[in-house]
Amino acid sequence: MSEPNANAIKNPSRPATNVRTITSLAMLAAIAYVVMLLSKMLPQVSGFLQMDLKDTVICIGAFLFGPLSAAVISIVVAVVEMFTVSDTGPIGCIMNVLATCAFCCTAAFVYKKFHTRKGAVIGLALGTVCLTVVMLLWNYLITPIYMGMDREEIVVPMLIPVFLPFNLVKGGLNMALILLLYKPVVTALRKARLVPESHAPVEGKGKLSAGFLLFSLALLATFVVLALVLMGIL
Repeated sequence: MSEPNANAIKNPSRPATNVRTITSLAMLAAIAYVVMLLSKMLPQVSGFLQMDLKDTVICIGAFLFGPLSAAVISIVVAVVEMFTVSDTGPIGCIMNVLATCAFCCTAAFVYKKFHTRKGAVIGLALGTVCLTVVMLLWNYLITPIYMGMDREEIVVPMLIPVFLPFNLVKGGLNMALILLLYKPVVTALRKARLVPESHAPVEGKGKLSAGFLLFSLALLATFVVLALVLMGIL
């Protein structure tokens, strides 16, 4: 008789883990799409920039499953958005993916290296900076093409007073929401057994501390006010 195949029984739980991961990513993609739809109800900035909060959901997935998951979810959501509710076509889809990946992948990469609350804050802050820099570049390159604007006369004068604060506020708003929602969302997913228990030593593991909660709420309030100012509501 032949020896049993050790590789076949080495990780019997892996198929179940893969199914849970795919299920979780699909669920996060669906939620991100719904959040994107709800975000479209918000007033636009300067008549064409949309404050999109789907990066909150996608970045939570990135913190759980790694930077690659953020890229996968962002592509799926952007493509579905392009074929359903978007009027910016493939260029808008590409800009969507670039913005989300710049923010979420950067934050998730840092958080993966420094798996603490401090690491999460630093990662999200760097993600906001990366989002802003990347979108300044791509708005300079791409906006004249799909909006028919003159680059030197219209787009360049908009980079600092319009695109810079918009992306900073967008990133900061998503950052604050992630800091508030990550722990309860992960706890719910673990109770549903869609996410395995973490065995990594995480600083401040457990309930959110009062100080961290107050910091997150203050950050959220600040960027909500700034967003309302940009939208012309305040």
